[in-house]
Amino acid sequence: MIDGSAYLYALAAISVAAALVWVISVLRRDVGIVDSLWSLMILGSLGVYAGLAESTGPRTVLVMVLVAAWAVRLSLHITVRNHGEPEDRRYQQIRENNQPHFWLKSLFIVFLLQSFLAWVVSLSGVAAVAGQAPLGPLDYAGAALWLLGMFFEVVGDWQLARFQRNRDSSGQVLDTGLWRYTRHPNYFGEAVIWWGIFLIALSAGAWWAVVSPVVMTVLLLRVSGVALLEKDIGDRRPEYRDYIKRTNAFFPGPPKTASVKGG
Repeated sequence: MIDGSAYLYALAAISVAAALVWVISVLRRDVGIVDSLWSLMILGSLGVYAGLAESTGPRTVLVMVLVAAWAVRLSLHITVRNHGEPEDRRYQQIRENNQPHFWLKSLFIVFLLQSFLAWVVSLSGVAAVAGQAPLGPLDYAGAALWLLGMFFEVVGDWQLARFQRNRDSSGQVLDTGLWRYTRHPNYFGEAVIWWGIFLIALSAGAWWAVVSPVVMTVLLLRVSGVALLEKDIGDRRPEYRDYIKRTNAFFPGPPKTASVKGG
């Protein structure tokens, strides 16, 4: 079992971490570093629950290993990807829309907000951390779903990085590999990962933990993921408009047949 105070301790711990990284962002004038912290805050929250649990079981180990593998890999990938690059254009827009004193506002609208969302997402692991029942079919199904999600996220990130390293890719659109079937295989994979963690929580009887994958999916689809990334990409990159017409935004599916132009 987990004492109710563990929820507050977990939120406090990752909020302090977010505030410390915020100080660094002010000095660097780059709030984009919060992206490297995001997955680690979720892992840290689960770590607090595990540390405060009266007892643990095999489900605790399973979830901590799965979340740690996802969190560390994603944080390293984002950190390497963003090294030496200017602040992400999405954050530049947020900065422009929240002047003056964005440096102070960013503590609340970027860092503490993301720590709260990370805490909410981590709730799906709470029951798993505290669960004592033997592993069952739902646990194995959840782990399998996690593997599928990791495949889409890791392979999608790798394919995009390889494409971007190609100097001839400037102005072009990546529409091969997993990107042929979904415009955002990495986002889709991340959502699938958390639906897998939910199945493990469900195996422990925590049906209420569905809030975590729902929040993650909404964020990826409607808030900080697909919607924000594609807000004006068609205006900046005309080729992308055609890509949108023939390729699913999120859920993988066969490419749509391009319409034949007359004349």
